[in-house]
Amino acid sequence: MKTLLFSIATLFFSVAQGLLTPNCDTPHDHGSTSTLQIMHINSPCSPFRPKTPLSWADTVLQMQSSDKARLQYLSSLASGRSIVPIAAVTQNPAYVVRARIGTPAQTMLVAMDTSNDAAWIPCAGCVSCSSTTFDTARSSTFKTVPCGDQRCNQVPNPSCGGTTCGFNLSYGGSTFAASLVQDTLALASDPITSYSFGCIQRATGTSLPPQGLLGLGRGPLSLLSQTPNLYHSIFSYCLPNYKSVNFSGSLKLGTKTQPKKIKCTQLLRNPRRSSLYYVNLMAIRVGGHVVKIPPSAFAFDPNTGAGTVLDSGIMFTSLVKPAYTAVRDELRRRMRNATVSSLGGFDTCYTVPIVVPTITFMFAGMNVTLPQDNFLIRSTAGTTSCLAMAAAPENVNSVVNIIGSFQQQNHRILIDEAKSRLCVSREPCS
Repeated sequence: MKTLLFSIATLFFSVAQGLLTPNCDTPHDHGSTSTLQIMHINSPCSPFRPKTPLSWADTVLQMQSSDKARLQYLSSLASGRSIVPIAAVTQNPAYVVRARIGTPAQTMLVAMDTSNDAAWIPCAGCVSCSSTTFDTARSSTFKTVPCGDQRCNQVPNPSCGGTTCGFNLSYGGSTFAASLVQDTLALASDPITSYSFGCIQRATGTSLPPQGLLGLGRGPLSLLSQTPNLYHSIFSYCLPNYKSVNFSGSLKLGTKTQPKKIKCTQLLRNPRRSSLYYVNLMAIRVGGHVVKIPPSAFAFDPNTGAGTVLDSGIMFTSLVKPAYTAVRDELRRRMRNATVSSLGGFDTCYTVPIVVPTITFMFAGMNVTLPQDNFLIRSTAGTTSCLAMAAAPENVNSVVNIIGSFQQQNHRILIDEAKSRLCVSREPCS
């Protein structure tokens, strides 16, 4: 999905800006369900799109670098942290949604993150934050969360030097200091009063999304946990591919307007990594052939964090080495004598048409079949195609498989936390 960063996107932008006026308004509610526009950072409506597009090769290398940081972050969560940090390590927000905060409302474009819990927003006066911040003094409904509040125990590394609950986080090259606060949060036309989030006061590094983050994980301060009566612990999203003109998908909150015919698999609960959406991936099929992969590569183990996670922040699916090697070798076998090359972290690239029409992820209770646009990344001119997956690096905890946003594009991913299930249906949303 972050293929929207490609220089091919620039060509589409030129056409779109010359022939179309993109609709940058927030979609209206449907019944009791809110529908929000999801924008990629390269959307014509996004202020984050790069002013000078990179070459295709340089863009791929940049995205792989961002994925590496994200993978290390998710691996650290899966391998041994009992409390999931608020901040995600992403070089840029891959997808953003509009959130209106305070009274009167101030609009922020916050990163959508399915592997984090709490929302956090840069507040006015923040040192080394972006130029767009939330002005707490302008909001009549803004309040700080006191130290004695139970919510203070739900943030990592809480501190109470004064009367307000504060916390500090450090990861990789980024740190921030924040206070836990509450205010009205409006998504589409739904006002959510007394919503708890982190108000950032000081930041260092470049890995924090510039206007903040909306946590869609499973933990106690996530959107689902704070809105059980409004959204009934259900949301879904559809991410577009790079061929879209407006480069926008949708985030649907609540029970109505969700797809009726959809395949589902049970979510697995890991109490030590409560934010992450674990699923039971059992096998992978390349074309019509089920690849030989040892069951241990997919086995779920709450103690080590092993298993398979769906994540909206990482772009390319990362498989533990035995699984990736088996999938890659099967694709190479089908290409027979074609010359294989590499590009950055991609080790299986070709300059001739790929003969594998589909790759299928086989979960307990459902199969998700991916067309070529979901597992091949193509150069601007279409002359080079690479398998858009990678082996988990061996210098981090590599027991976890992560299904990334590239493989999820143009699918409706539905999370039903009340029934502990994850559902998928094919839906062109570009």
